[in-house]
Amino acid sequence: MDLFEYQARDLFESYGVPVLAGLIADTPEEAKAAAEKLGGTVVVKAQVKVGGRGKAGGVKVVHNPDDAFTAAEAILGLDIKGHFVKRVMIAAGARIAQEFYFSVLLDRSNRSFLSMTSVEGGMEIEELAVERPEALARIEVNALEGITLEKATEIAIAASFPEELVGKVAPVIVKLYDVFTGEDATLVEVNPLVLTEDGEVVALDGKVTLDENAGFRHENHEALEDKAGADPLEAKAKALDLNYVKLDGEVGIIGNGAGLVMSTLDVVSYAGERHGGVKPANFLDIGGGASAEVMAAGLDVILNDPQVKSVFVNVFGGITACDAVANGIVGALATLGDTATKPLVVRLDGNNVVEGRQILADRNHPLVTVVDTMDEAADKAAELAHAAA
Repeated sequence: MDLFEYQARDLFESYGVPVLAGLIADTPEEAKAAAEKLGGTVVVKAQVKVGGRGKAGGVKVVHNPDDAFTAAEAILGLDIKGHFVKRVMIAAGARIAQEFYFSVLLDRSNRSFLSMTSVEGGMEIEELAVERPEALARIEVNALEGITLEKATEIAIAASFPEELVGKVAPVIVKLYDVFTGEDATLVEVNPLVLTEDGEVVALDGKVTLDENAGFRHENHEALEDKAGADPLEAKAKALDLNYVKLDGEVGIIGNGAGLVMSTLDVVSYAGERHGGVKPANFLDIGGGASAEVMAAGLDVILNDPQVKSVFVNVFGGITACDAVANGIVGALATLGDTATKPLVVRLDGNNVVEGRQILADRNHPLVTVVDTMDEAADKAAELAHAAA
């Protein structure tokens, strides 16, 4: 779960990370009132979960409440890379002497944590990482040892911080790592981390991604969810405890096991190239329990996606045998009744596959087509989706 900047700011503050005052506003009038409360120069910042706000006109420095009103009026409703601004943060201004960059993240490829730090922060950090990778210090962090003050000092030195700043930056890095571990985050990023003209090191902007799998340890994380901005189908799937991700395609996908579902996405994409360019509409892993209830819940979510024109059910029977899956499909269609109107292509393989296919053949549901192989089933699902488009 990605957080908005104002949520990251509040989280940082709770861990003792130095931040500037910030207030949120949903209307220009609230923005003006916030600017009056903070006083002096403030920054009106669009609250969207995407980068490039500054270049898109979503960040404006203003010097009085009336200008804050005008800036908020211009930013609210702005489309930034497909994200519409519904809220702004009014942040206290700062006299910046230098801008730096720091992040700590889960490095899945190396199964460890990784810190990335640079004395050259700002909007172009992505370009810096590509064009001059030597300017970005990448230091592996042992998950058992974490970032101690000694490790933070090593990181700051590796990033070429001046000697007189190492002692100021290192304690802030330690606190940012406390946020990372304390909140079960997969990313904590500050860009820019700044040195003010007063000699203070401050986190001026923040990006935090929380591991939703650890949500059971953090009751407060539920309050951080952007329920209003969530995709309604993903919200419905989450309520049904389904592992579902909405995609922009026409072929609904149901499979048992993340690896199989990922492979299914690939074969549908390839098949779609032969049938008008149709693509997968979702990722949905029903795991090992392909009961009628689980299958009905999955189909209910997928069939309510107006983009979906066909559904590909791809199941390899293991612990849950194919006959149980077939009974689940039959039961799901009975449960959904007239709401099930889109064709289903079913491929079963593995444990009790003969029995499973026979159950579907006996039921002979008009919406169901059973295909033996994965490639042929993907091709059929893409063909049906293209025909219905």
